[in-house]
This record gives sequence, C-alpha cells and structure tokens, in this order.
Amino acid sequence: MTSAATPPAPTVVRLGTRASLLAMTQSRLVARALEEAHAAAHPSGPALRVELVEISTLGDRSSAPLEQLGGTGVFVTAVRAAVLGGRCDVAVHSLKDLPTGAAVGLAPPVVPPRADPRDALCARDGLDLASLPAGAVVGTGAPRRRAALLAARPDLEVVGLRGNVDSRLARVGADLDAVILAVAGLARIDRLDAATSLLDPAEFPPAPGQGALAVEVLASLDSASPLAGALAAIDHAPTRLAVLAERAVLARLEAGCSAPVGAIGRVEGGRLTLTASAFAADGATWVDAHGSIEVSDGEGLGDPAAGADRAVVSDDDAALALGTRLADELLAGGARELAAPS
Repeated sequence: MTSAATPPAPTVVRLGTRASLLAMTQSRLVARALEEAHAAAHPSGPALRVELVEISTLGDRSSAPLEQLGGTGVFVTAVRAAVLGGRCDVAVHSLKDLPTGAAVGLAPPVVPPRADPRDALCARDGLDLASLPAGAVVGTGAPRRRAALLAARPDLEVVGLRGNVDSRLARVGADLDAVILAVAGLARIDRLDAATSLLDPAEFPPAPGQGALAVEVLASLDSASPLAGALAAIDHAPTRLAVLAERAVLARLEAGCSAPVGAIGRVEGGRLTLTASAFAADGATWVDAHGSIEVSDGEGLGDPAAGADRAVVSDDDAALALGTRLADELLAGGARELAAPS
C-alpha cells in the first residue's frame, strides 16, 4: 500500500498593508489575485500563499489635516519601509496616495485593473449636488474636492473631514448635509448604497490615480521568482497607462496629492485620452486641458511574442509625455498660481 505524496510546501509572500478596513479589503483583493494568477500558471507546482502584515502609518494615527502632516506620502512611508527593511515582500497602496517621485530601492508599481475612479456625493434625504439647499454643509478632506464643489456650487459651505468611511458617513444627517467619498472605496467595503449621486468626472475630475491600486516590491526582486511571475500576470496595461499619464500631470505641476489638481485618463480603441484640471482653492477659477495619443492594444501588452517589452516601454513613455504636455498647457493657462501648495 502506498501513501499519497506530501504536497510541496507553498511559497509564502508577506504583504504589507495599512490596518484600516478599506486598506485590508484592497490588500485581500490583491492577495487573492496573486494566488490565483500563480495557481493558473503553475497548477501542479507549489502554491503561492499571501499573508497580510498590518502596518501603522502616520496618516492613520493622526486626525490632523493631511496637509499639516506633510500631505503626500503620509499613508505609504511606513509600508514602504517594511518592504525595504525586509519585514514584508510586497506592499499595497491606494495609488493616489503615492508620491509622484520614484522610490529608491523599489520597482515601479504594478497596477491591477482599476475600479470606478469617480467621486460620490453621499447626502441626506437622497439629495444630489443640484438639489442641496443653499448653505448646505458638505464635508471633505481633499482640497481638490473642496475646490470642485465650490466651482459647481459656490453657495455651499465646505468643511474639513477626516476619519474612516463609516465615521464620515455617520455625520451625514447629523452635523453635515453631505460628504464626498471615492466610489471605489465605497464599493470595496459594500457601502455604495450610501451614494446619492455619482459625480461626472468632466465637471468633478478625480484625483490622479483614484480607484487604482499600486503594488510595490524591491527593485532587486528575482524576475524568475513566483512572486514576480504573479505580479506580471495581474498588471493591467490600460490602467497603468492611464494613471501614468494622470500622475505625470501632478509631477509636472509639482503639486502633492492634496493639491487642487484632478486628472482622468482612459484607454479605449487603441487611444489613451487624458483630461486634466487645476483649480483655485476657492473654486472661483480653474483651467482645463485635454489630449489623446495612440497606444498599443493595452490587453496585448503582456504578450512576449508580440514584442511586449518594447511596446510597454514605448507606451509608458508616451503616456508620461502626454501627461507632461497637458501639464504644460495648464501652466500656460495659469495653473502654477492655482495649483501650487500654499
């Protein structure tokens, strides 16, 4: 009588994440995607098992406005340090939280398919933006959302807001008439029912990278490792190109993620289209720029037989150039004065 062979031990990957409900939910999505991608590529080999490691960040510990904490990077620095220090193998962030500059020691982020990038109004009594009464009090912690709100409805009172999704929603109907939150975040924690209207990105441009996730590993990661293979499988070229272009706008304007700058890109039909906007803090004035370029078929960029490496480099560079060009158009229209942090 023979006994069944012992299955090979799985490859364990430690994934660093913030400890909030939203961050943990997002990280579990990435963990599952990595495990499934590895299983599909190696059905008879050792499994890939992803374990979550909770990391406390300055942005989570403090209730101060983000601009007082330094703005860009307050939610990612500690998680990145865990990867660089060997405590974790991979990190997951909301892409809009990443500083625009390259991170020393880390590879460019892998970007899975994007969720809905729009913002949502969550108002009392089912109200939408047009039906909020004059003087209604709307909460948001983002200068971009504040400026866009005041551009559309200068008769509203906009107040600062921090906290997790549930604590923000709990204030609607209490001391606030409405709050603005990201559609993607609401959907990921099953609270999209709280949205009373989804805001048109043409009038209410989202933050660059909103709705997308960034997955970071060491630049020295072995390209033949199981983790590297799984990462390559979950990278979504159309999303990556869109957010590269959006963040190039931000980088060129030298504005952190709390500055009143919005951008939204989309790859469709072999074209990358980008719209970018910069607002004065009070929403009284703003400037827009629009552009598009041809790109490779985004869904085919991962096919080595199609010359994938050359296509990725070419399209990535073109996306960055598009974002930079639109930022220059915004600057020519006066965006430097509007978007520069005070």
